[in-house]
Amino acid sequence: FNEFLLLAFADTRQLQLLHFWLFLGIYLAALLGNGLIITAVACDHRLHTPMYFFLLNLSLLDLGTISTTVPKSMANSLSNTRAISYWECAAQVFHFTFLLATEYSVLTVMAYDRYVAICKPLHYGTIMSSRACVKMAATAWASGFLNTLLHTANTFSIPLCQGNVVEQFFCEIPQILKLSCSDAYPWEFGLLVVSACLSFGCFIFIVLSYVQIFTVVLRIPSEQGRHKAFSMCLPHLAVVSLFISTGFFACLKPPSISSPLLDLVVSVLYAVLPPTVNPLIYSMRNKELKDALK
Repeated sequence: FNEFLLLAFADTRQLQLLHFWLFLGIYLAALLGNGLIITAVACDHRLHTPMYFFLLNLSLLDLGTISTTVPKSMANSLSNTRAISYWECAAQVFHFTFLLATEYSVLTVMAYDRYVAICKPLHYGTIMSSRACVKMAATAWASGFLNTLLHTANTFSIPLCQGNVVEQFFCEIPQILKLSCSDAYPWEFGLLVVSACLSFGCFIFIVLSYVQIFTVVLRIPSEQGRHKAFSMCLPHLAVVSLFISTGFFACLKPPSISSPLLDLVVSVLYAVLPPTVNPLIYSMRNKELKDALK
Protein backbone atom coordinates (compact mmCIF):
# COMPACT_ATOMS: atom_id res chain seq x y z
CA PHE A 1 0.00 0.00 0.00
CA ASN A 2 1.13 3.56 -0.70
CA GLU A 3 -1.22 4.96 1.93
CA PHE A 4 -3.52 4.07 4.81
CA LEU A 5 -6.98 5.43 5.62
CA LEU A 6 -7.41 6.67 9.19
CA LEU A 7 -10.64 6.61 11.17
CA ALA A 8 -12.56 9.87 10.71
CA PHE A 9 -14.10 11.65 13.69
CA ALA A 10 -17.04 12.88 11.61
CA ASP A 11 -18.53 12.53 8.15
CA THR A 12 -20.32 15.90 7.86
CA ARG A 13 -18.44 19.13 7.17
CA GLN A 14 -19.81 20.93 10.24
CA LEU A 15 -18.68 18.13 12.59
CA GLN A 16 -15.29 17.94 10.86
CA LEU A 17 -14.76 21.65 11.51
CA LEU A 18 -15.97 21.21 15.11
CA HIS A 19 -13.40 18.42 15.55
CA PHE A 20 -10.69 20.67 14.08
CA TRP A 21 -11.42 23.59 16.44
CA LEU A 22 -11.80 21.29 19.47
CA PHE A 23 -8.46 19.58 18.79
CA LEU A 24 -6.82 22.95 18.07
CA GLY A 25 -7.93 24.21 21.52
CA ILE A 26 -6.64 21.05 23.23
CA TYR A 27 -3.36 21.17 21.29
CA LEU A 28 -2.73 24.84 22.11
CA ALA A 29 -3.51 24.17 25.80
CA ALA A 30 -0.99 21.29 25.83
CA LEU A 31 1.64 23.43 24.05
CA LEU A 32 1.12 26.29 26.50
CA GLY A 33 1.10 24.14 29.67
CA ASN A 34 4.12 22.01 28.79
CA GLY A 35 5.96 24.97 27.23
CA LEU A 36 5.57 27.01 30.43
CA ILE A 37 6.90 24.15 32.58
CA ILE A 38 9.92 23.64 30.25
CA THR A 39 10.66 27.39 30.28
CA ALA A 40 10.25 27.71 34.06
CA VAL A 41 12.50 24.73 34.86
CA ALA A 42 15.15 25.71 32.30
CA CYS A 43 15.32 29.40 33.31
CA ASP A 44 14.89 29.35 37.11
CA HIS A 45 17.98 28.09 38.97
CA ARG A 46 15.81 27.27 42.04
CA LEU A 47 14.17 24.51 39.99
CA HIS A 48 17.46 22.88 38.99
CA THR A 49 16.76 19.82 41.19
CA PRO A 50 16.26 16.12 40.27
CA MET A 51 12.46 16.31 40.60
CA TYR A 52 12.16 19.23 38.18
CA PHE A 53 14.80 17.78 35.83
CA PHE A 54 12.59 14.70 35.35
CA LEU A 55 9.50 16.91 35.11
CA LEU A 56 11.26 18.77 32.25
CA ASN A 57 11.79 15.41 30.51
CA LEU A 58 8.14 14.51 31.07
CA SER A 59 6.92 17.80 29.55
CA LEU A 60 9.18 17.33 26.50
CA LEU A 61 7.76 13.83 26.02
CA ASP A 62 4.17 15.07 26.43
CA LEU A 63 4.77 17.79 23.82
CA GLY A 64 6.16 15.19 21.44
CA THR A 65 3.32 12.70 22.03
CA ILE A 66 0.49 15.14 21.32
CA SER A 67 2.38 16.67 18.36
CA THR A 68 2.69 13.22 16.77
CA THR A 69 -1.05 12.48 16.62
CA VAL A 70 -3.18 15.63 16.85
CA PRO A 71 -1.86 17.91 14.04
CA LYS A 72 -2.30 15.19 11.36
CA SER A 73 -5.84 14.48 12.55
CA MET A 74 -6.63 18.22 12.47
CA ALA A 75 -5.16 18.59 8.96
CA ASN A 76 -7.23 15.64 7.70
CA SER A 77 -10.45 17.10 9.14
CA LEU A 78 -9.71 20.49 7.60
CA SER A 79 -8.92 19.06 4.14
CA ASN A 80 -11.76 16.47 4.32
CA THR A 81 -9.53 13.43 3.83
CA ARG A 82 -8.65 10.26 5.75
CA ALA A 83 -5.39 9.44 3.95
CA ILE A 84 -1.91 9.12 5.48
CA SER A 85 1.06 7.98 3.40
CA TYR A 86 2.87 4.71 4.19
CA TRP A 87 6.02 6.50 5.41
CA GLU A 88 4.04 9.07 7.41
CA CYS A 89 2.25 6.19 9.11
CA ALA A 90 5.56 4.42 9.86
CA ALA A 91 6.99 7.66 11.29
CA GLN A 92 3.87 8.18 13.42
CA VAL A 93 4.06 4.63 14.78
CA PHE A 94 7.76 5.06 15.62
CA HIS A 95 7.48 8.47 17.30
CA PHE A 96 4.29 7.70 19.26
CA THR A 97 5.59 4.34 20.57
CA PHE A 98 9.03 5.80 21.35
CA LEU A 99 7.62 8.76 23.30
CA LEU A 100 5.08 6.63 25.18
CA ALA A 101 7.66 3.96 26.14
CA THR A 102 10.15 6.62 27.26
CA GLU A 103 7.47 8.44 29.28
CA TYR A 104 6.65 5.25 31.17
CA SER A 105 10.36 4.78 31.97
CA VAL A 106 10.68 8.43 33.12
CA LEU A 107 7.60 8.05 35.36
CA THR A 108 9.23 4.95 36.89
CA VAL A 109 12.45 6.89 37.56
CA MET A 110 10.37 9.72 39.08
CA ALA A 111 8.81 7.22 41.50
CA TYR A 112 12.34 6.20 42.55
CA ASP A 113 13.25 9.88 43.02
CA ARG A 114 10.24 10.40 45.32
CA TYR A 115 11.13 7.19 47.22
CA VAL A 116 14.71 8.38 47.87
CA ALA A 117 13.55 11.91 48.82
CA ILE A 118 11.13 10.62 51.47
CA CYS A 119 12.59 7.29 52.63
CA LYS A 120 16.32 8.18 52.44
CA PRO A 121 16.45 12.00 52.77
CA LEU A 122 19.98 12.08 54.27
CA HIS A 123 21.40 10.24 51.23
CA TYR A 124 19.28 12.06 48.63
CA GLY A 125 22.08 14.38 47.42
CA THR A 126 24.46 11.45 46.97
CA ILE A 127 22.04 8.99 45.31
CA MET A 128 20.31 11.54 43.09
CA SER A 129 23.42 13.46 42.00
CA SER A 130 23.42 15.38 38.71
CA ARG A 131 25.40 12.61 36.99
CA ALA A 132 23.06 9.89 38.31
CA CYS A 133 19.99 11.84 37.10
CA VAL A 134 21.45 12.33 33.61
CA LYS A 135 22.33 8.60 33.44
CA MET A 136 18.78 7.60 34.50
CA ALA A 137 17.17 9.96 31.96
CA ALA A 138 19.54 8.79 29.19
CA THR A 139 18.75 5.14 30.01
CA ALA A 140 15.00 5.88 29.84
CA TRP A 141 15.31 7.57 26.42
CA ALA A 142 17.72 4.93 25.04
CA SER A 143 15.59 1.97 26.19
CA GLY A 144 12.48 3.59 24.67
CA PHE A 145 14.33 4.16 21.38
CA LEU A 146 15.71 0.60 21.15
CA ASN A 147 12.39 -1.01 22.09
CA THR A 148 10.50 1.10 19.53
CA LEU A 149 13.05 0.53 16.77
CA LEU A 150 12.59 -3.25 17.08
CA HIS A 151 8.78 -2.98 17.18
CA THR A 152 8.47 -0.57 14.24
CA ALA A 153 10.93 -2.44 12.00
CA ASN A 154 9.19 -5.73 12.76
CA THR A 155 5.64 -4.36 12.30
CA PHE A 156 6.33 -2.82 8.90
CA SER A 157 8.20 -5.89 7.62
CA ILE A 158 5.03 -8.00 8.02
CA PRO A 159 2.96 -8.53 4.82
CA LEU A 160 -0.44 -6.77 4.96
CA CYS A 161 -3.43 -8.40 3.29
CA GLN A 162 -6.48 -7.12 5.22
CA GLY A 163 -6.92 -3.81 3.39
CA ASN A 164 -5.52 -0.40 4.34
CA VAL A 165 -8.19 0.99 6.69
CA VAL A 166 -6.74 1.76 10.16
CA GLU A 167 -9.49 1.69 12.83
CA GLN A 168 -7.89 4.58 14.73
CA PHE A 169 -7.38 8.33 14.22
CA PHE A 170 -3.60 7.77 14.11
CA CYS A 171 -1.28 4.88 13.22
CA GLU A 172 -0.27 2.55 16.05
CA ILE A 173 1.16 -0.97 16.18
CA PRO A 174 -1.98 -2.98 17.24
CA GLN A 175 -4.03 -1.41 14.41
CA ILE A 176 -1.34 -2.16 11.78
CA LEU A 177 -1.07 -5.76 13.04
CA LYS A 178 -4.83 -6.18 12.48
CA LEU A 179 -4.18 -5.59 8.76
CA SER A 180 -1.48 -8.27 8.56
CA CYS A 181 -1.91 -11.76 7.15
CA SER A 182 -2.94 -14.16 9.94
CA ASP A 183 -0.15 -15.83 11.94
CA ALA A 184 2.44 -13.78 10.09
CA TYR A 185 3.94 -12.05 13.13
CA PRO A 186 5.44 -14.53 15.65
CA TRP A 187 8.46 -12.23 16.20
CA GLU A 188 6.26 -9.21 16.89
CA PHE A 189 4.15 -11.29 19.30
CA GLY A 190 7.35 -12.28 21.12
CA LEU A 191 8.47 -8.64 21.30
CA LEU A 192 5.05 -7.60 22.64
CA VAL A 193 5.29 -10.26 25.37
CA VAL A 194 8.77 -9.00 26.39
CA SER A 195 7.51 -5.38 26.39
CA ALA A 196 4.47 -6.38 28.47
CA CYS A 197 6.74 -8.08 31.03
CA LEU A 198 8.99 -5.00 31.25
CA SER A 199 5.93 -2.73 31.62
CA PHE A 200 4.57 -4.95 34.39
CA GLY A 201 7.99 -4.84 36.09
CA CYS A 202 7.91 -1.01 36.03
CA PHE A 203 4.35 -1.06 37.39
CA ILE A 204 5.37 -3.34 40.31
CA PHE A 205 8.38 -1.08 41.01
CA ILE A 206 6.14 2.02 41.15
CA VAL A 207 3.63 0.27 43.44
CA LEU A 208 6.35 -0.98 45.81
CA SER A 209 7.96 2.49 45.89
CA TYR A 210 4.66 4.04 46.96
CA VAL A 211 3.98 1.34 49.55
CA GLN A 212 7.34 2.24 51.15
CA ILE A 213 6.66 5.99 50.79
CA PHE A 214 3.23 5.84 52.46
CA THR A 215 4.59 3.60 55.23
CA VAL A 216 7.22 6.25 56.07
CA VAL A 217 4.85 9.23 55.62
CA LEU A 218 2.21 7.81 57.97
CA ARG A 219 4.89 7.50 60.70
CA ILE A 220 5.74 11.22 60.53
CA PRO A 221 4.49 12.68 63.85
CA SER A 222 3.63 16.22 62.71
CA GLU A 223 0.62 16.87 60.50
CA GLN A 224 2.54 19.60 58.63
CA GLY A 225 5.34 17.11 57.81
CA ARG A 226 2.83 14.54 56.53
CA HIS A 227 1.10 17.19 54.42
CA LYS A 228 4.41 18.32 52.89
CA ALA A 229 5.42 14.73 52.08
CA PHE A 230 2.04 13.96 50.49
CA SER A 231 2.15 17.15 48.43
CA MET A 232 5.53 16.02 47.03
CA CYS A 233 4.10 12.69 45.89
CA LEU A 234 0.46 13.18 44.95
CA PRO A 235 1.01 15.01 41.60
CA HIS A 236 3.30 12.21 40.38
CA LEU A 237 0.90 9.56 41.67
CA ALA A 238 -2.01 11.27 39.84
CA VAL A 239 -0.02 11.46 36.57
CA VAL A 240 1.06 7.79 36.84
CA SER A 241 -2.51 6.69 37.62
CA LEU A 242 -3.89 8.57 34.60
CA PHE A 243 -1.16 7.20 32.30
CA ILE A 244 -1.47 3.58 33.44
CA SER A 245 -5.29 3.43 33.76
CA THR A 246 -5.96 4.88 30.27
CA GLY A 247 -3.20 2.75 28.70
CA PHE A 248 -4.35 -0.46 30.42
CA PHE A 249 -7.98 0.13 29.48
CA ALA A 250 -7.00 0.75 25.84
CA CYS A 251 -4.95 -2.48 25.73
CA LEU A 252 -7.11 -4.77 27.87
CA LYS A 253 -10.70 -3.74 27.13
CA PRO A 254 -12.76 -6.83 26.19
CA PRO A 255 -13.56 -7.25 22.45
CA SER A 256 -17.26 -7.73 23.34
CA ILE A 257 -17.60 -4.03 24.27
CA SER A 258 -15.46 -2.79 21.38
CA SER A 259 -16.99 -0.39 18.85
CA PRO A 260 -15.50 2.30 16.56
CA LEU A 261 -16.91 5.11 18.75
CA LEU A 262 -15.65 3.59 22.01
CA ASP A 263 -12.23 2.88 20.46
CA LEU A 264 -12.06 6.52 19.36
CA VAL A 265 -12.97 7.82 22.83
CA VAL A 266 -10.44 5.49 24.51
CA SER A 267 -7.67 6.50 22.08
CA VAL A 268 -8.33 10.20 22.82
CA LEU A 269 -8.21 9.40 26.57
CA TYR A 270 -4.76 7.83 26.44
CA ALA A 271 -3.14 9.72 23.53
CA VAL A 272 -4.51 13.26 24.00
CA LEU A 273 -5.73 13.68 27.59
CA PRO A 274 -2.52 12.96 29.63
CA PRO A 275 -0.23 15.41 27.72
CA THR A 276 -2.87 18.14 28.16
CA VAL A 277 -3.73 17.49 31.82
CA ASN A 278 -0.25 16.66 33.22
CA PRO A 279 0.94 20.32 33.37
CA LEU A 280 -2.22 21.23 35.30
CA ILE A 281 -1.73 18.39 37.78
CA TYR A 282 1.89 19.36 38.45
CA SER A 283 1.37 23.12 38.73
CA MET A 284 -1.97 23.20 40.56
CA ARG A 285 -0.59 23.07 44.12
CA ASN A 286 3.11 23.60 43.40
CA LYS A 287 4.22 26.91 44.92
CA GLU A 288 7.80 26.70 43.58
CA LEU A 289 6.57 26.22 40.00
CA LYS A 290 3.99 29.01 40.34
CA ASP A 291 6.64 31.42 41.68
CA ALA A 292 8.99 30.52 38.83
CA LEU A 293 6.25 31.10 36.25
CA LYS A 294 5.42 34.49 37.78
